[in-house]
Amino acid sequence: MILDKVLQGNSFKGRSEITDKDKVSSDKLSRSIAKSISWRVVGTLDTILISWFVTGTIELALSIGFIELVTKMTLYFFHERLWERIKWGK
Repeated sequence: MILDKVLQGNSFKGRSEITDKDKVSSDKLSRSIAKSISWRVVGTLDTILISWFVTGTIELALSIGFIELVTKMTLYFFHERLWERIKWGK
């Protein structure tokens, strides 16, 4: 499909011109872990700020943020690994 080629940066290459470098590769376990951590840092800071705004208490906001950090990072990791098994869109 044209959209698939554009998303892969191959919008001007013919089917026979696509090299191994052009193919989408799977993420390694360590990359999924790093992505999980970096995304959760951003998400947790957002949660802490929102919690602080809503509750008016930094201690409560930090508690909510810490719990959210652990649960959401774990959920994202397994979500990411599950999507690695799905062939659709690769």
